[in-house]
Order: sequence, then structure tokens, then C-alpha cells
Amino acid sequence: MPAATATSPVRPRAAYENWRPPVIGVALLVPVGPGLSRRRRPAGTLMLPVGGVYNGKALEEAAHRLLSRLADGLQFLRRVAVGWVQTRRRKVITHVQAAAPTTVATVEELAYRDPRATVRVLPTLQLLDQVWPTARIRILVGLQALAIGEAACIEAGVVQGALPLDLVA
Repeated sequence: MPAATATSPVRPRAAYENWRPPVIGVALLVPVGPGLSRRRRPAGTLMLPVGGVYNGKALEEAAHRLLSRLADGLQFLRRVAVGWVQTRRRKVITHVQAAAPTTVATVEELAYRDPRATVRVLPTLQLLDQVWPTARIRILVGLQALAIGEAACIEAGVVQGALPLDLVA
């Protein structure tokens, strides 16, 4: 008599769905002469200044909340990139805003919203060597978009090309 074998039931995997509203954030790309400003976190890692966008608020308002202590604030040129990733329960969208080129003295006056972090200026190549891969992609794509005048789209870490005009405005 053959031994009975049990087969394990195959459970279908749930598709990625937006069970929650998307998380929307803004990252700042601040050109400073031949370098870029960046934020040093208390743990010592380097990042672009990043923060959340509240419901109904403009990207520029969110960007102005990130860096403060400047009388007239930073002058923002435009959005240079939009990246998104679909996580298990929600989509995470990050808009990269480019500021007008500024000076080192101006950046030294700025304060990040988290008082434990400091704002510094590094040469672009040195910054690219020290940031996370996702930030590296945002920086490179943002700099290229700033140079050619077109906003770019980054989907799940892959550059998809220029943004449709209805998303840039």
C-alpha cells in the first residue's frame, strides 16, 4: 500500500496594492558653486535634505520648511525629478526640487529642520561616493535634468525618461 503524501496548498500571493494613501516627500538639490549642499545626520550618514509634503500644500512650501534661518529663503527653480516606489501597502513618491545656485556663505546660514543634523557643502563627486544608491540616482538625474531643462522620472530606481508635461506643472 503506497504511503499517502500531502501536497501543500498553493496560496495565491496578493498583488501590491495601495491600501493606504501615498507618502509624498520632497528632496532638495542645492547647487553651491562646484559642490552640492547635503545634510549630515546625527549617525554620520550623508543625505539630501528630505521632508514630507502635507496634504494640500505646495512643494515649495514643504521645501522651505526643510531648510530655514535665511531671511528670504532659497529661490527654487523647478522640480527636476520625480521618483516613486510601490511598497507592499502604499506608493512612496519623492519630488526633487532644485534651488537656484547659491554661495557657501548662504548655505552656512541655513539650518535643517532637525536640530541634530548639520548642513554642509561637499564637492559633487565626493558626495556621490558617500550617499545611499537611491540618493545617488536622485542627485545624478536631478543634475542632468537641471542641465538639459527637462524633468525626469525615476520608477523603482530605474530612470524612465522625461516627465509628461501634466506632471511637471
